[in-house]
Amino acid sequence: MRLDRSGNLSPIADGAIDVVVDAAGPFGAYGGDPYRLPRYCLAHGIDYLDLSDDARFTAGIGDLDAAARGAGRFALSGASSVPGLSSAVVTALAAGLDHVDGIETAILPGNRAPRGRSVIASILGQAGGPMRMWTDGAWREIRSWSGPRRIALELGLSRTGYRIAVPDTELFPAHFGARTVDFRAGMELGVLNRAVAAVGGLRRLGLGIGGHRSSVALSAWLADRLSGFGTDRGGMVVTVTGRKAEEHVARRWTLIAEAGEGPFVPAIVARALVRAAARGGIAPGARPCLGEIALADIDRAMADLSVTTRMEDQAARSLFRNALGTNWDELDPVLRAAHGGLGTERFSGRADVERGGSLFARLVCRLFGFPPDGKDQPVTVDMTRSGGREVWTRRFGTATFRSHLAPASRPDHYLERFGPFVYELAIPVDNGAIRLETRRGWFLGMPMPRRCLVASDSEESARDGRLHFDVALHAPFGLGLIVHYRGSLDREPEANGSP
Repeated sequence: MRLDRSGNLSPIADGAIDVVVDAAGPFGAYGGDPYRLPRYCLAHGIDYLDLSDDARFTAGIGDLDAAARGAGRFALSGASSVPGLSSAVVTALAAGLDHVDGIETAILPGNRAPRGRSVIASILGQAGGPMRMWTDGAWREIRSWSGPRRIALELGLSRTGYRIAVPDTELFPAHFGARTVDFRAGMELGVLNRAVAAVGGLRRLGLGIGGHRSSVALSAWLADRLSGFGTDRGGMVVTVTGRKAEEHVARRWTLIAEAGEGPFVPAIVARALVRAAARGGIAPGARPCLGEIALADIDRAMADLSVTTRMEDQAARSLFRNALGTNWDELDPVLRAAHGGLGTERFSGRADVERGGSLFARLVCRLFGFPPDGKDQPVTVDMTRSGGREVWTRRFGTATFRSHLAPASRPDHYLERFGPFVYELAIPVDNGAIRLETRRGWFLGMPMPRRCLVASDSEESARDGRLHFDVALHAPFGLGLIVHYRGSLDREPEANGSP
């Protein structure tokens, strides 16, 4: 049957159809009457599913709940990779946990897999636009297609993922009670990722060209020209971190699709639901597709595909705990609490800041965004942990600077990146405190001579139940102080607000 979903729908009612699955999209562009099709289906006693990945559309399907229950039928939105499959995976991973701290999901297809224009339109339509993320128990506004991070699907297979708005980011905080929910997507070829990032940059300049038909057509043409590059392997990964009997636990589920069969995965949940509906296993009502079907049923629905899945359960450890090894137990309990958590935590306090007076110091402070001089400044530090890495965002008054922390190859060391500069720091433990000592450095991946390194005379310690920091950075070649900031921090309590 062929019909225009925005035109005459009577062939559906005339066709003795049991269930309609809308796989058209992009669902965020369905206009002034977005639920015309599901409302028509329910009015004629027909069940409805869709493959929506649009957060607002998926959440809004609940407005039809009374009509669906009155008809004794169901209307489920998001019966796709998100949130249908991802919520089933999170339900399985979270089983038995006392509390869910974080949920991270990434979908990373191979470049040779075909992609429909609705998917392209959905990504371009939001790239660079504002979106909100539930982080450490609070909503924070960010930009879509931002925060790139390298994500390993399996040994030898990794891709770059960017934050993007999907139903999970809106619905998972309340549904699973998680403190942090993060979702990323990305393409195999860096040139395509950068092209989307460029569209986002234009949007931030007020040139909202992403969702235009011509932009979608051009992007589809470019993707087709590059379809011979890359691989036909893609995947999806979901990680749930939480607590079980006071122990931090990380559970990870990975899906790897071979032979270009990744594009079939978004339809698997709908396939499983249609089978369940034939057995009378779907309750009436209109709602987002959250945990509607067990992961085992989904596995059976994709048994004929070249797809493998794996689930891992292991004790989770933070970057500093792994780096310090047996020295971890020598830390003061205040420092262990500060550096042993998972997910995102916020610390706040006060600090004094002194900047160096040389031209070199002023240039470096401006480059890295180091705070200005001042006594007793308010300071907050957000520590975001993910995949054994951390991002520290420090705010001194109105000044903000950020660094990215990663494991080092040597014990009692870690790597810290400021833009194009990467430094390896040793972290010896002395009387329960941590020293921070610069050992090696790289600029744009090239090793820096030792005499060119910024020297760190820094320490973290604990007094009176608070974390105290004293960070002094000195320029190479005897050019004096760059910046010196010291103060104390307390961990902020978990937010009690509703998602």
